[in-house]
Amino acid sequence: MSIFTLLTFGAFYLHVTNGIFDMSVWDVCKTILRINPNEKFDLVIFQFRLPRIIIAALVGIGLGIAGTVIQGVTKNGLADPGILGINSGAGASIVIFMYFFQMSSITSTQSSFSSILMMPIFGFVGGALAAALIYLFSWRNGVLDMQRLILSGIAISSGFGALSLYISLKMNAQDYEMAAVWIAGSIYNANWTFVASMLPWILILGTIIYRKSPLLDYFQLEESSAKSLGIKVEKEKSILLVSSIGLVSACVSVSGGIGFIGLMAPHIAKQLVGLQHKYVMPMSAVIGMFLLILSDYIAKTVFAPSELSVGIVVSIIGIPYFLYLLVKLKV
Repeated sequence: MSIFTLLTFGAFYLHVTNGIFDMSVWDVCKTILRINPNEKFDLVIFQFRLPRIIIAALVGIGLGIAGTVIQGVTKNGLADPGILGINSGAGASIVIFMYFFQMSSITSTQSSFSSILMMPIFGFVGGALAAALIYLFSWRNGVLDMQRLILSGIAISSGFGALSLYISLKMNAQDYEMAAVWIAGSIYNANWTFVASMLPWILILGTIIYRKSPLLDYFQLEESSAKSLGIKVEKEKSILLVSSIGLVSACVSVSGGIGFIGLMAPHIAKQLVGLQHKYVMPMSAVIGMFLLILSDYIAKTVFAPSELSVGIVVSIIGIPYFLYLLVKLKV
């Protein structure tokens, strides 16, 4: 945990000091501590870089925690919010929100705060609908079939992805450009309003999930064994899944569809700290935070002054890792 926390601070340092406008550590410290404040430095740090880094950190934490929950509840090491279609469901719902509320005009007005706060709620509805459909098609003879779960997730993810594309094509040019960049996974236009919109979701739902994280250890047993210990299995699974859907929806509302963080972070965490979820959960959150801050730094700088979507950078890392897990787990 200490090593990854230091690595995260290293990624933070690279992100906040490097870019089209390079700054020294002393410049950053003076600006944050308000020592001889400079208007140019204030603009770069407080309006562009700090909100972006904080959003990347919060999204990484949320996706890392949600991925741990989904893998624990489904007992499937290849499950994550993106693969199971929850990202796509939340994303489609938010694209519909963008279409009807015209995000390009909202983000340029003083009334944007309340509208942006609504985005995670829209995302939650879409994510919950996707999860319900996946469960409906995966439930077989009173048991959740893991193979059907993955196949249903892929199909539903494709369906919601097609819906997002269809809706975005009906937008005006300015909104379409915003939606297209957002669908690919991007946090380049982050601001403090987006931070405020998702922070309560991360704090409240993250706390609920962490308090219930020891239950994920028992869910690895046969369901009858867990019930014999007095655990209300279905109730607890529902609370954990609904909380994780809320986390994913809050993340998708500000960053678009970023996949693979929820897949990689729990696996790396388990290799480092073992299988007890009370240790895996915070470790996964820190790893997710580190991966996304570093990926966003790469997305910002590798083709500067142009930028890649951070979702593309994460996919470049995540796809080989996913294939490695397929071989290792012999799925």
